[in-house]
Amino acid sequence: MAQIEKKAGLLRRTSSSKKPLKEKVVLMYDEIFAKEDPTKNNPRFWDELFLMKVNLEYLEGKLESLDGDEVMKIKDNINSLFHHCVQALGEEHQIKVVNALQTLCALFRGVHQKNKSATGFDIINMLMGFDKAELRMKELMESLDSLLCGDGSESLKSLCLKLLLCLVTVTDNISQNTILEYVMINSIFEAILRILSDVSSRAQHGYDAVVLLALLVNYRKYESVNPYIVKLSIVDDEPTLDGMGMVIHHALTEYNRQYKDKEEENQGGFFSTLSSMRNFTECLWFTCESQSHPEIEMATTPATPVPASPTTPLGTTPPSLDMMNNPELPLDPNLQTSNLLITFLKYSSIVMQDTKDEHRLNSARLCLIILTCIAEDQYADAFLHDDNMNFRVNLHRMPMRHRKKAADKSIPSRPLVCAVLDLMVEFIITHMMKEFPMDLYVRCVQIIHKLICYQKKCRIRMHYTWRELWSALINLLKFLLSNETILLAKHNIFQLALQVVNLFNMFITYGDTFLPTPSSYDELYYEIIRMHQVFENLYCMVLRVSTNAGQWKEPASKVTHALVNVRAIINHFNPKIESYAAVNHISQLSEDQVLEVVRSNYDTLTLKLQDGLDQFERYSEQPREAGFFKELVRSISLNVRKNVSLSTMSQDVLLKEFSSIS
Repeated sequence: MAQIEKKAGLLRRTSSSKKPLKEKVVLMYDEIFAKEDPTKNNPRFWDELFLMKVNLEYLEGKLESLDGDEVMKIKDNINSLFHHCVQALGEEHQIKVVNALQTLCALFRGVHQKNKSATGFDIINMLMGFDKAELRMKELMESLDSLLCGDGSESLKSLCLKLLLCLVTVTDNISQNTILEYVMINSIFEAILRILSDVSSRAQHGYDAVVLLALLVNYRKYESVNPYIVKLSIVDDEPTLDGMGMVIHHALTEYNRQYKDKEEENQGGFFSTLSSMRNFTECLWFTCESQSHPEIEMATTPATPVPASPTTPLGTTPPSLDMMNNPELPLDPNLQTSNLLITFLKYSSIVMQDTKDEHRLNSARLCLIILTCIAEDQYADAFLHDDNMNFRVNLHRMPMRHRKKAADKSIPSRPLVCAVLDLMVEFIITHMMKEFPMDLYVRCVQIIHKLICYQKKCRIRMHYTWRELWSALINLLKFLLSNETILLAKHNIFQLALQVVNLFNMFITYGDTFLPTPSSYDELYYEIIRMHQVFENLYCMVLRVSTNAGQWKEPASKVTHALVNVRAIINHFNPKIESYAAVNHISQLSEDQVLEVVRSNYDTLTLKLQDGLDQFERYSEQPREAGFFKELVRSISLNVRKNVSLSTMSQDVLLKEFSSIS
């Protein structure tokens, strides 16, 4: 018997010179692409079509080969195919439902692929007929909603989500996807939330559900009222909020695990070789989109899904036994075993290490935007600073030649704000390079400032290693001075210098209200005096620039005025330290001796009260961040389109699952 080969719908006899035979489903597709009504010769055409295994490759290829004019010639048949696909979704015969879902995906992708320049209205007309579009999409969305909320097959639900992701991402810019107007009108928001709130559904479909919702909330959100944003902003259902957090937590945990595995293997090139890196942007970004819910960002979530009980307060599910020895547990034994914010901070410590290409730079930027939203939220700040909620957080540190690799040591349990500050300090000291990420540094210093403002406002005395922060900030100023010419060609370094100086002004002016002990305040003065040359050099530089005409005159002048108290401290204590050394015949004073001089001479120090040090501009996505998020959504859409392929869900598996259902 001649051997049979199958390719794109052709059955080819390899040992014969006869023309290849076509599958029956392919012949039926060809009838649809002819101008005649396919039911003219076969009244049962549509019933038979959806009983046959879909040939996605052939159908999409056929659609992609037709331009707009050619599609319009067979518009009635395409419209009829779309209509019968939607009708088939209501069939009891599950094989018909599977085939209809896959056919719809091929229709959406195929028509858009060839007609990218066509208007959204033309696409709608090609697919379903403009006069019937509202009805057809209402029927489609209602059917998908029923399938997602029903008790049917999980494979079928997965297929529905894949179709929706396919529909949402057929255009690079989702806001130009006019079909989504019907998805706004016929909302599936509740169906998505139902998936996220149900333990079983969330485990299988949570990631797709979160990505889908994240994309939908960004449809024309700057131009009109997006109903998905409105509904998301008022969600207060605990199982749903926990579910969102669990999905994000799982994705970030998996990324962190892969990084740690690579690190333990001592293999380099993690960032360039880990193909799944791009898949985590969706979850991260969705966290930012959900910033109005501190429950999502802050809620402690279990490593394995645990059914939520409405009578159980948020974050009080007992830890599982296999996680009891986890070094990153909160001290309170009633709290769940793993915290989403800890996972996010560890993730951030990984992606913020390497910012050399655009994708990694954007990932780090996104992490800092999320931390900015957290730092200015009063409920999140209360959680971060709660002295009764202590955690051990092992952040990843960038390998550097001048420091040894951190040994595995017991990290003390501290409020989470300490880990956030550690992350900011780590970023500051590890990214002073020629390709200076100015935007990230500005955000980093802003986060520190917002946290200190909260501490000052609430008079919270944090037991933190403030000297490490002060040292990092002074070294940053030193770097700006050393690279003035190179950096000024690209950046306004005076903006960053002003932020850093004003951080010191915050400590000088209000440090007695939030530094843990009087000796901490003494140590602040010691560091300023010890590194006085950096501040003096900065003053000389900004004075020079501010006295000359040029674009940097005004920003440099602001730094000049901001340095008044720092210079007052230096000019007040340095002569007294020199006098103390001369009187006691000491060539070089110890730290304790300098501190003794400082403590003895506070009374005669005169400082100026500076206004507005504890004020900051709150984060606003529009207009400043709108461009960044538009590009981010575009990038996510392209990645989802590339990765979401219905053919990857084996048709044979699906058909086998439903073959016994009629």
